[in-house]
Formats: sequence, structure tokens, C-alpha cells
Amino acid sequence: MPHTPATGRRTRFARVHPLRRTALAVGLLFGSAGSALAQQAATPEAAKSDAQAPLRVEVTGIRKSLDTSLSLKRDARGLVDGIVAEDIGKFPDTNLAESMQRISGVSIDRSFGEGSRITVRGIGPDFNLVLLNGRQMPVASIEATAASNSRSFDFANLASESISALEVYKTSRSSTPVGGMGATVNIKTARPFDNPGLHASIGLKGVHDQSNSRLPDNLKGDSWTPELSGIYSNTFADGTFGIALTGSHQVRHLGYNEAGVPGGWRPFHGDEVNWGTIPLPGTAGSENITNRPQATDLYSVPQNLLYAMNGIRRERNNGQLTLQYAPRKDLTATLDYTYSENKLETRRNELSAWFNFGPSVTSWTNGPVAAPLVYSETINPPTSDVAMAGAQFASKNKNESLGFNLGWKASKALSFELDTHHSTATSGSASPWGSNASLGAAQFNRGTTTADFSDAFPVLSIQGAPLDASQMLVTGSSFRNSYMKQEIDQTQARGKWKLENGSSLDFGVGHTDTKTRTAYGFVQQDSWGGATKASDYPDSLWQPGTLSQYFSQMPGSGSAALYNQVFFWDFNAVRDIAAKVGNPAIYQAPDAFSVDRRTREKSDSAFLQYNTDWEWGLPMGLAAGLRYERTRVSSSALVPVATGVEWVGNNEYSVKFGAPAFTTLEGSYSHVLPSLDFDVDLRRDLKLRASIGESIGRPSWADIQGGQTLDQLARFGGGTGAQGNPGLKPLKSRNIDLSLEYYYAKSSYVALSYFEKRISNYVGVTTVDGTPFNLHTPANGAWFKEAVAQGNCPDTDMTCIRNYIFAKYDGVGGVSKSAGIIPGQSGDPVMNFRITTPSNQDSSRLRGLELNLQHVFGNTGFGVQANYTKVSSGLKYDNASVGAQFALVGLSDTANLVAFYETDKYQVRLAYNWRGEFLSALRDGAGANPVYVEPYKQLDLSASYKVDDHLSLHFEAINLNDAIQRSHGRDWHELVGISQTGRRFMLGARYKF
Repeated sequence: MPHTPATGRRTRFARVHPLRRTALAVGLLFGSAGSALAQQAATPEAAKSDAQAPLRVEVTGIRKSLDTSLSLKRDARGLVDGIVAEDIGKFPDTNLAESMQRISGVSIDRSFGEGSRITVRGIGPDFNLVLLNGRQMPVASIEATAASNSRSFDFANLASESISALEVYKTSRSSTPVGGMGATVNIKTARPFDNPGLHASIGLKGVHDQSNSRLPDNLKGDSWTPELSGIYSNTFADGTFGIALTGSHQVRHLGYNEAGVPGGWRPFHGDEVNWGTIPLPGTAGSENITNRPQATDLYSVPQNLLYAMNGIRRERNNGQLTLQYAPRKDLTATLDYTYSENKLETRRNELSAWFNFGPSVTSWTNGPVAAPLVYSETINPPTSDVAMAGAQFASKNKNESLGFNLGWKASKALSFELDTHHSTATSGSASPWGSNASLGAAQFNRGTTTADFSDAFPVLSIQGAPLDASQMLVTGSSFRNSYMKQEIDQTQARGKWKLENGSSLDFGVGHTDTKTRTAYGFVQQDSWGGATKASDYPDSLWQPGTLSQYFSQMPGSGSAALYNQVFFWDFNAVRDIAAKVGNPAIYQAPDAFSVDRRTREKSDSAFLQYNTDWEWGLPMGLAAGLRYERTRVSSSALVPVATGVEWVGNNEYSVKFGAPAFTTLEGSYSHVLPSLDFDVDLRRDLKLRASIGESIGRPSWADIQGGQTLDQLARFGGGTGAQGNPGLKPLKSRNIDLSLEYYYAKSSYVALSYFEKRISNYVGVTTVDGTPFNLHTPANGAWFKEAVAQGNCPDTDMTCIRNYIFAKYDGVGGVSKSAGIIPGQSGDPVMNFRITTPSNQDSSRLRGLELNLQHVFGNTGFGVQANYTKVSSGLKYDNASVGAQFALVGLSDTANLVAFYETDKYQVRLAYNWRGEFLSALRDGAGANPVYVEPYKQLDLSASYKVDDHLSLHFEAINLNDAIQRSHGRDWHELVGISQTGRRFMLGARYKF
């Protein structure tokens, strides 16, 4: 795999810590990303030399993993943290993201109770680069109601059994591909030459997810599900040929129940009059307001309140084959293929109520940002809908990577490496109904509806709505297809030239060709008043149940005021009837995509890095590098082609569209990125580091899309639209890092780090004028002017002007009095459009502190790891302001505490993880509003017993504290969502051959 100069440095003290020598000798796999060089340690000559070495005690298990990670950190250029497998096929956690959250500065986003994406030092998932054996990994994900914009890698797609190490590079380096503005993560997989000889094991687990038992019967899966994994690694022919084969199959049945306001919150100022505002003082209804927000306060009203129960089946299959061949000791070839597939199937039942912002009774928190404690809408007579939707989501994520690496040691001083790979990631639908299918069902007997937001759990109360199966019918529906595919072809050539006095020069060139397609299509029916009749559906389809039992773990869910009724029903059975009695084409996902973005990024790079060690009173080291990166972007998007403009109302103009077509935009940028890493051994056990450098993070796919889209509704003065900007510059970060590390005892250290990132080129939105498609508008056109001149119509009296044109030209040139349409004619003015487009606008500074502690209590078997990260930035969201804002998503403090005990037979590890509140999104369901995820803490336990040298038994308990996740808007009472998954237990056995 490609060389990354993290380790392999000359030791500057004559006396090396014995444990460090042991850890380095146990597996060079864990110390270097350059397999072509590291594999020389696995030659027969090296094995013979090891056999003649003095006998020493071998450290294994947790201690071995910690020691090797410690050596990686201590010997690295710059700031590097890592996690190393305790044994071949035995990574510390079953989920890679959950392992990484143990590293200081790394926090994770959870999906379905599992870690999925990472934020590093306050930099969100889209700006952290993930490598597989030094190669850039493709990413693909889909969204429920849109095409994906994300560049982030989902760690849930990879099983951990084939992973030998994770390396997190927190400082920029010239030899690493760009894109990791927060960090670059290198995932290392098992290589036969890194661990010569025969190694094989097979593992079997049974998984019980408590969340599955908290679901309605129609959504439950199996109580226990299987996980099977195996690894085989061997070297042959005197160590000249090696093969490694790993595989895993996992099935998990789980679920989660959630309550929230997915429709979002509508913000208003206290003196504002608009749809959704509460009555002003002195007007009708104002007497029903308690603690009314002041005129200058900002308050928000909920669009809906929803409860949902979700049952999920996940199936994950991973496999990797690696072949290595060393025909002579100076030449090593590696061919590897990696495959992963992750299928998710979700079944969902909902109960919700939407607010129409009629007469209300409300009470409020104090300003200046006020939220409702109680929001009650008066509905009399009771004719609104009690909505009970059902949904079915099904997606499949597939990743494939085929790579070849050739390492040649030309001489004692000069070595070369060539690495190339073709990798793909694909995400899309795994259901005949699309990736996201939803059916609305309801009965129309809802009266006055109240939402109580005073506690953590929202309480919905409904008057006059006893459930009656004979009144249930299908209303609106949506069947959606999302798709994303990314292909990466990457070739890297690099070398190392060892100079005199232990110095060296690393150099290389690379080319990366990334093709990304994100697409989306939907069929939606907005017949929320009823698309079919209640008599179309047998009463037996709607199974009555109670709601509160599925939220019993959440504070406030036991309220007697809760509307504790719901119908559960089978999605497929109801869909089949709706399709039979209605239009079948409405109840299935489209074959074609209405949004289709295709972007190609071609990057050429070159780097040079000088490494040296010297003594000037104290041992010192320096790595100084430059990386040149040039990227060309070509982006095409399928957009509807505008064909004309029609005047359809006094101040309403409609843009007409024909068949969609692709439009293409292009852009390019280049950067020279310096990096400098310096370290000094103040004492044998005390190291000081300082690093400066620059890194970049590429814009999202939506920001650089090539298509220009126009909004259908226009006005007299013109229209609006939007387009991407492939010419956007990437975000750029100037980084400063300082670290003091004290290796005070065997296997123990404490480290304090300061980091600062000065980030520029944040993407905002600007507006430009244009005349796309040269559309003629009747506004101020020939007929318009004639009506003013000859019809004696004032130029501001649109009713008079339209009546004149209808009277004289009805049936001419497309004019239709009955339809109220007046088209633009050739010779009329060309309509102007205000086009919003992304642009580089803002900058900010981010800074933080990291504290790390690792301590092993001598030979007792006890040990502890702890870290804390404090991060701050001036780029914060102003909750008292309305409209689009710049703010740093994902910024949060984190802390971890891991305690362990290990003997020859037993292994126990208890891990506590905490993440502080953070801004997770700049938009909710209603528009430009913040979403904050509240502090979260989780406790995990793992234990194992070694029966003999071959058989070991394992137990894991995830989320022992049964944690609740909650998010809110501008105020804590503005609930966005609250959910709970449950504890997860795993029992397993592993047999080593």
C-alpha cells in the first residue's frame, strides 16, 4: 500500500525503551503505512535473525494494542493517533467509528444506534478524508427526499474483522491526498507478509438488540440474529508468496421509536403579522396568550407533531482477498480486492397532527428567543385529520476496491513504490417501491389539538377523535428513488532517498480521477384530503394499539393527556388496495430521475518532503514538505428546459418547461500546500512537537452542480432560479499544532495538545442577474403597452390590462380567457432572473485543547485511558436572527474514559463516551433554522475468556445506560426529535487454528 511516513524514524537515543522494541518487532504492520518497505522485515533472513534474538516476554491482547499505538504516536512525524488490532481478526470494537471515538478530538454521529460518520476537532464529516491502505476511498450515501450532497464516509459499511489498524493523522502532510481538513484516516487491512506463517480463525456471535423488543408486533424482527466471521492468512515458498482471505456476514434486527417536529419550526418576530403568527396585543385571540413574546423577541411555532415506530433489518457482508509475491528480497507485489455490502430495510408506522395556524391558545417561555410551552389549536367542529402514515425504506450500499502495489528497493539508499486502484461506491434502492416509500392514511375527526413542549418528551392531546377503523382511508403518498455512485481511479508513484546523517527525501506524483453521480426522482400525490374512500379498505387492515408503551423510557411520556391511540398496518397490503382502486402508476417509484447530477474531478499532484534528525544540545527532528494539487471540475446536471412564460394572475407569471436536458459548467483550482513538523526530545521521556501546515476541504456536490434551474413562479419584475458553481474554491485551513508528551512509565503517557485552524472560503450564496433560455415575458410587452395606451389602463392596474388583452386577443397566440393565460410573444421583453449561486464568502478561526492519558498499573493487569477535547470557534449560530447564516456544524467538546483489566485468561473493558451539545444542521423541515443535538453519553462493556490457546468466549454490551438522543431548535423547548434505541448484547466464540 502507499507509503505514509508516519513511522520508521531513526531512534535518536541510544537506549530504546524495551517495550517499544518489543512492540515494533511484534508487527511492523502496526507501525508503517508503507508495506513495500515494511514487508522486508518479514523475509526469511529477518525471521532467522529474530530466532537468534534473546528470548523475551511477548505482550499480547489489550496491552499489546496500546503499546503499538503508543509507539505509533511517539515515533510519528506530526500528531498521529491510532488503534491497533489486539490480534489478527480481533479489532477492539465491532464498529470502526465507535473505536475511533476513543481517540481524542474524534466524535461520531450515530445512525440506528451505531457510529457512522466522524467529526474531528470540530470539522464535520464532509471534510475528513478516509483512506484504505493509503488510497482514497469512494463514498456513497442517499437521502430520503433528495439527491445526496455528502462527501462523508460511512464507517457502518465496513466490518472490523479484517482491519489491522486505524491511523488518524491530525496534522497536514505533503504525502497524503488532500481533502482531510479535519483529519486523514487511514484504514489498514491484514497483509500476509506483515504477519508471516499460518494464522486462521473463525468467529460466531449471537446478537440481541433490546430496541427490537420495544417495537409493535408488526415491526418486530428476530430476538437473536447471527454474525459470522473468518480470517485465513498464510505465507508459502520460503516467504515469497502470501495470501490473506477475510469475510464476515452479519444480520441485525433493531428499531427505534421517535417523537418530534419533522415539519420544522416557523420563526417570527413578536410584532410580525403573517401566516402562523399569534395575534397581536389588542386583537381577537390575544387574550388566549400567556407570557406573550415581546415585539422584538423571536418566537417559533411548530408545523406538526409526530410519533414514529421504526423496525429495521440490516444485513452486512464484507470480504477481502490479498495476494503478495516477493520473487526477490528487493521486490514485493501486492494485489488486493475489497468488497462490502450493507442492506437496510425499514418499516415504519406514524401518528401525527399538522397545524393550520388557526385560532390558538398558547403559553411561552421568556424571550428574547421564545418557545411554546403549550401550543393549542382550536378546531371546532372536529373535521381535521388524525394522520397515521406508513412507510417502507430499503437501500443497499456497495463498495468495491481493486488495487495493485509494487515496491522496489533499488539500493540501500533508494526505494520506489507504485500504487494504483479502481474503487467504486454505490447507494440506491433495494425495493420495488423505491428507496423511500410513504403512504398517508387518516381519519377526519380531529378536534382541538394541543402540543405540550414543557418536558423532554412532547405530549399531543386531541379532542373528539376516537379511532374508528371504518373511517380510515389513504390520503397523500410519495414514492422516491435516490441514487449515488462514485468511482475513483487513482495512481500514485513515490520514492524515498536516504541521505547522509540519517536524513531522507520523500517524493512522489499522483493522479486521481473521481466520477460522482447523484440522482433523485419521485412520484408524489398531495391528496391529503383523501385519495380513496374508507369503504375501499377492510376494517381488519387497521390494527388498534396504544402509543405510550413505545416511549416509556422517555421523561414525560407517561402523561395522562397523551393521545394514546394508534392504528398499525401493513404497508404492502394497504398499497396494493390503493393501487388497485386508484392509479397504479402513482403508487410506485419512477423509473427515471428528475434530478441527475454528474460531476468529474481530475486532480494531479506532486509532493516533496525532507526529513532529518540532528542534535543541538537535544535530539531534534524535522519534516518539511510541499504538496502541489491542481483540480479540474466538470459538472453536468439534468434540469427542466424552460420554454416560455405565461401571465396567469395579476402578479403571477408561470415559467413553462419542456423535456429536461443536461447543462454543463466547468471550473478549476490549484494550491501549493506547505507542511512543517518539528519535534524535540526535551528528556528521554518528554517530547515537544510543533506543526504548521495548510489543508483543504472540497465543496459539496450540490454546490458545484452544473445545472441551472428556474423556479416556476415568477413576478412582474422577473423570476428566480439557482445554479451550482464548479469554480468554487475549496475551504482552506491554516493549521497550527503544539503538543507536549510525557512518557513517564512503561505503557503509560500523558499528552497535552493545542490546535488552531484558520479556515477561509466558507461557502455562502450570492445572487446574479441573467436571462437564461431567453424567455419572452408579456410584462411590458406589446399587448401590455397597447392596453395602457389604447385601453386607458393605468400601468399599475393589472386587472384592467389583463381584461383588455382577453377581450381583444382571446384565442390568439395562446391567449385563453377561460384558463386565465397570456403567453409571452416574440418581440416581448426577455425576462430577467435573479439566480442564486454558491460563492466563497466567509472565514473563521477554530481552536482547541486535547488532553490524553494512558496509564497501566504495573503488572496488575489494570489500566485506564482517558481524554478530553475542548473546542471553540467564533463561527456560531445566532438564535435570535432569522435567515441563512454561517456557522460551524459538528463543533463539540468530547470526553472518553476506558478502564480495562487483562490476564492470560480474562479481558474486561468498560468504556464511557461523552459528546457535548453541537449544531448538527442549518436547516430544519421549515427552512433556515438551527438544529442542535443535545449532550450524549454512552457506556459500553466488553469481556472475554480464553478457554485455551485456540478457543475464546466473548460478551459485549453496547449502550448499557440506555441513552436517549434529543435535538432541538433555537430553544430547548423547540423539540426537533427525541429517540431511543436500547441496549445491544452480543455473545460469541472465536476459534484460532
